[in-house]
Amino acid sequence: MSAKLTVVRSGALTTVQDSGRRGHAHLGVPRSGALDAPAMHLANRLLGNDPGAAVLETTLTGCALRPDRAVTVVVGGAPCPVTVDGRPVAWGAPVRVPAGAVLDAGTATAGVRSYVAVAGGIAVEPVLGSRATDLLSGLGPAPLRDGDVLPLGAPARWTALPAAAPWPAPPTQLVLPLRLGPRADWFTAAALRTLTSATYRVSPHSNRIGLRTEGPPLERRLTDELPSEGMVLGAVQVPWDGRPVVFLHDHPTTGGYPVIGVVADAALASVAQAAVATPVRFTLG
Repeated sequence: MSAKLTVVRSGALTTVQDSGRRGHAHLGVPRSGALDAPAMHLANRLLGNDPGAAVLETTLTGCALRPDRAVTVVVGGAPCPVTVDGRPVAWGAPVRVPAGAVLDAGTATAGVRSYVAVAGGIAVEPVLGSRATDLLSGLGPAPLRDGDVLPLGAPARWTALPAAAPWPAPPTQLVLPLRLGPRADWFTAAALRTLTSATYRVSPHSNRIGLRTEGPPLERRLTDELPSEGMVLGAVQVPWDGRPVVFLHDHPTTGGYPVIGVVADAALASVAQAAVATPVRFTLG
């Protein structure tokens, strides 16, 4: 029998995430998956897991778990205090948790999302090839609640990284490289200058679906209704209030607001860790 984790404290929002379910956008299914994929990969590699093995993604307040057997765990991503039965243990490095002990990943001291990886990975039933929770479509396991029980897989045979592997710091500002289009021509020249010169800030209304921004509105040149069209990860959609929204992993696969540009995938990991009010700048590149 495999080991199991009981959720003692689920936190503000804790979900199961992996590399996501790619290739189903034509069915209306978003990619989903860990917002900070490099953090997930590093946590897994420190344990010798497949880099894309399912982990827990916590939001701001962390979570607490009790294994029914001894397990090895890494808590990474957003820095936070980590304890086992109240005793401080290492963040960002493998920690042995005895059977029945409580591992607590506390409130993030910087950044937004911490990742709890366990040797063997979280082994909930996959849906369309992924174990990821998708908050938009409802596919995958529901966000965790106190008392939930999660199965673990068998420890993998990958070679673990050294425990001293470096973790990137959460951003103090976001600089997002942007390729204009496909609907940049729906906006005035002044709006395009504003987009690439003004400083926006992360809105408290941001979530796994999109990073919402606060700042100067972008003026539209065309005010027509736009038929719904396909959306991609990183698309910067501009709703009627004129404030850019960067689509993240649980984004809808179609939308009716114009997309002024697209942020490169490689820049989105830092978006996952940008706290409310973090400055945001868009650059052409």
